[in-house]
Amino acid sequence: MSIDGTISIRINGEHRRVRQGLTLAELASELGFVPEKVAVERNLEVVPRSTLADVCVEDGDELEIVHFVGGGDHPAAGSGGDVAAMADDSWTVAGRRFRSRLIVGTGKYKSFEQNAAALAASGAEIVTVAVRRVNVSDPKAPMLTDHIDPKKITYLPNTAGCFTGEEAIRTLRLAREAGGWDLVKLEVLGEARTLYPDMVETLRATEILAKEGFKPMVYCVDDPIAAKRLEDAGAVAIMPLGAPIGSGLGIQNRVTIRLIVEGTKLPVLVDAGVGTASEAAQAMELGCTGVLMNTAIAEAKDPVLMAAAMKAGVEAGRMAYRAGRMGKRMYADPSSPLAGLI
Repeated sequence: MSIDGTISIRINGEHRRVRQGLTLAELASELGFVPEKVAVERNLEVVPRSTLADVCVEDGDELEIVHFVGGGDHPAAGSGGDVAAMADDSWTVAGRRFRSRLIVGTGKYKSFEQNAAALAASGAEIVTVAVRRVNVSDPKAPMLTDHIDPKKITYLPNTAGCFTGEEAIRTLRLAREAGGWDLVKLEVLGEARTLYPDMVETLRATEILAKEGFKPMVYCVDDPIAAKRLEDAGAVAIMPLGAPIGSGLGIQNRVTIRLIVEGTKLPVLVDAGVGTASEAAQAMELGCTGVLMNTAIAEAKDPVLMAAAMKAGVEAGRMAYRAGRMGKRMYADPSSPLAGLI
């Protein structure tokens, strides 16, 4: 709670500050809704409507407030139903729901301020963070948490720079001790030149971490068989590379990425290789759940503008995937009818 008597919560994906002691019924009323006509989910648990006036909002709560609207499973063409539904096009990983399908990194920026500005422009709700030693010589040095609030943005600790399963497991154990995180990003690299994943070590580390209660989102090769092995080992998300980390080469093998999407029930996020917004859109058009990137934004001439472009690219690709592209044809097909031609 802040000194002004307010608390921070998230309502339908948006951060808000509300007064302490507010009940869910009062909150709904202040938002302009009739409590008896809405349903409220609090921290992934549905709150019985009869108790809305008795349950108080607490600091850090994540709320979903919904009501019924007319429509069916498939809105009529031209109705705008799918476009409107994009606002509710959330996804889940390890039981946690997110709206943004773009995950961004926190490395290579010129400053923490630039990083925070780019994050805001991207609309991302998750950032990857590396686990590193604290600066004992200067404990007052600025830290990432001073600029990106882990209470508002989900931190995803990763094992960047780890070349053995043991290093990765140790790093994530420390991350959990430091921040209580169990949703993590696992990457075990095979060599420094290509930064390709070592899948033998990756699989072994995935199994161990899953048994210890971690929920690993796993960086891997673009191989549908390897993806299936990771799913069986306890991964909560599959994150195949589109191209080598930091290369900006774009998605090099769309076929295998598509096969991974079709072959797993887990979220699939392209991790590494995307260089510009059109490539982010391509990943989404393949049916991927989302895209993770760092260098493409951080090393752009204008990182903040590129972050906004990546947000638009991911959203456009997702909409195109949901809309369903037209079939490809060998020959032309006129857009205008030929009947009645003068």
